[in-house]
Amino acid sequence: MGIANILTLVRIALIPVFVLAFYLLPDAWARPATAGIFALAAITDGLDGWLARRLKQTSAFGAFLDPVADKLMVATALVLLVQSHPSAWFAVPAAVIIGREIAVSALREWMAEIGSSASVAVSLVGKFKTITQMLAVLLLLFGDPLTLSLTFRAGTVLLYISATLTLWSMIVYLHAAWPRLTYKKPG
Repeated sequence: MGIANILTLVRIALIPVFVLAFYLLPDAWARPATAGIFALAAITDGLDGWLARRLKQTSAFGAFLDPVADKLMVATALVLLVQSHPSAWFAVPAAVIIGREIAVSALREWMAEIGSSASVAVSLVGKFKTITQMLAVLLLLFGDPLTLSLTFRAGTVLLYISATLTLWSMIVYLHAAWPRLTYKKPG
């Protein structure tokens, strides 16, 4: 169990802390606290992969757990944001993002089963998608929705950019996997 896997496990352990801070702290404290917890999780997301490669501690467990931790934290944050701002303006991009994560995870799992996981490796679009997701959620958690602060408005714009990149990256993955998805055995 290397430091990278420990950071990933810490990120998962932060999820219930994040939810409790979101619901139990007064609004003036909840926004900076949840934004801080989410920022810490986002930083550990980049740090754990870098450390695993740098310290030569990559593992199958880490390769599995890292994307799961990311998706759990982002999905939790999006669900909480939609619950606190119940409108189609938040629900649609959140559903697109969460739905894509489920679909691409299933695609990757299936491609790995048939020995073609390299064709659905993380793309550059996927990396930009992750960055915009993290920034959007961070700004939405921190910004004041009642006053429509600049931070909150920027987070909303980034949420839509993220949803667009999410769809684009899903299309990239589906395009890469399409030959295997449509392959028919002879005979």
